[in-house]
Amino acid sequence: MKKTLLLVGLVLAFTACKPEESKTAENNTEEAGKCPMGFDSGTKKGPDNKDWWPNQLDLSVLRQHSELSNPMGEDFDYAEAFNSLDYEAVKADIRAVMTDSQDWWPADYGNYGPLFIRMAWHSAGTYRTGDGRGGSGEGQQRFAPLNSWPDNGNLDKARRLIWPIKQKYGSKLSWADLMILTGNVALESMGFETIGFGGGRADVWEPASNVYWGAEAEMLENKKRYNEEGELEHPLAAVQMGLIYVNPEG
Repeated sequence: MKKTLLLVGLVLAFTACKPEESKTAENNTEEAGKCPMGFDSGTKKGPDNKDWWPNQLDLSVLRQHSELSNPMGEDFDYAEAFNSLDYEAVKADIRAVMTDSQDWWPADYGNYGPLFIRMAWHSAGTYRTGDGRGGSGEGQQRFAPLNSWPDNGNLDKARRLIWPIKQKYGSKLSWADLMILTGNVALESMGFETIGFGGGRADVWEPASNVYWGAEAEMLENKKRYNEEGELEHPLAAVQMGLIYVNPEG
């Protein structure tokens, strides 16, 4: 009975918080749409410090990837964990996934190899020489904006396919290493001779907040990253926001 009364009370409270569809709301008065229970008191109602002082020094980058939020713990040594892997067993698991076509995303001609190669290429291909950012070193393909780039379409399926492998090996195998190793294994399965694999790419656990992606406000735009001489703005590398293709300068 108590649970029922509590549930009814919560429903009534949240129902009361819906914007009013009345003349008051139409007239756009201050009280229109406010929650009578005060649940909207924590929402932003006016300018904050950043609005008042837009040129203030942003120090949030100093807290990026802080050990305070590190899910692995400050004593975790990824290189040591990776070296404890059965490397050949990992590669065998990848080969098994590569030819195990799934109904929710069938493999082309029964093989996910090309998709896995594309995933690895697009992970490494974000590296830019201008400031050394990007690349496969942190597994950033899992996060925005890379995971939503038009050029990275359906790579979420590739990562989903190898998710059971990540679960199996846990912290011993980072996403950053797994994505590149998966591409290596796919190439080797097609007869390509690789020069080996160097593990040790430790994952980050949040998207990078200090990357300059260009002045464009929409994906696939490129009107603001070139000057009148056609030179690409430093430190950019991609010819368009959202594409993996790089300008030779980058």
